[in-house]
Amino acid sequence: MATKPLAFSVHLLTGSGAALALMALVAATQANWQLMFTWLGIALIVDGIDGPLARKVDIKKNAANWDGVILDLVIDYLTYVFIPAYALIYSGLLPDPWGLIAALVIALTGVVYFADIRMKSNDNSFSGFPAVWQMPLLVFLVFEPPPWMTLAIIAVLALAQFTGLKFIHPMRTERLRPLSLAMLILWILFGAWSIWASFDPPPAVAMGLLASSLYLLFVGIVMQLLPRPV
Repeated sequence: MATKPLAFSVHLLTGSGAALALMALVAATQANWQLMFTWLGIALIVDGIDGPLARKVDIKKNAANWDGVILDLVIDYLTYVFIPAYALIYSGLLPDPWGLIAALVIALTGVVYFADIRMKSNDNSFSGFPAVWQMPLLVFLVFEPPPWMTLAIIAVLALAQFTGLKFIHPMRTERLRPLSLAMLILWILFGAWSIWASFDPPPAVAMGLLASSLYLLFVGIVMQLLPRPV
């Protein structure tokens, strides 16, 4: 079947994430973490809207020569894993050589996770930590925990990628979806404020960022431990 321009344009929208990732990398090479997160934030918005648009135009039928799933995974690896790993090396959060070692762990485990065909569960949650490393990186930059704590959190999250623990997709996991969407919006608002404030936001904003992060991190595990009655 012939490719329809409207459907192909959605592939181009998804592919724009690669350009956004490159801009984020350029900002990271200049240690401009605010600008880096700005580009990553725009990429996150694109990632949130391209899926519904793809389903709307029936992209599998009308632009079938390109695999949107593979395209999305490539972009997600760049923006969620590779750029945050690079930034961790030069952010000053970890002393040499631990920043590089932690970044290598993130890069290696992340690419293996994205290749795992079991990463999505039947309820549209993720099986294992979904390698959204820009989220803990932002929290690290705001709170500046001691290096041992940063390393411990990275190690736990890296290992959690290869467990059966569930982590929600705030927009696709149906259970508690209204609350999860609200918490995601709060996380975005607190995160944007923190970035705008050069990672030194008011205490209430910092605590809001931490609380919303913990919700998004642990609510899937809680739902897994407390399943709905049959």
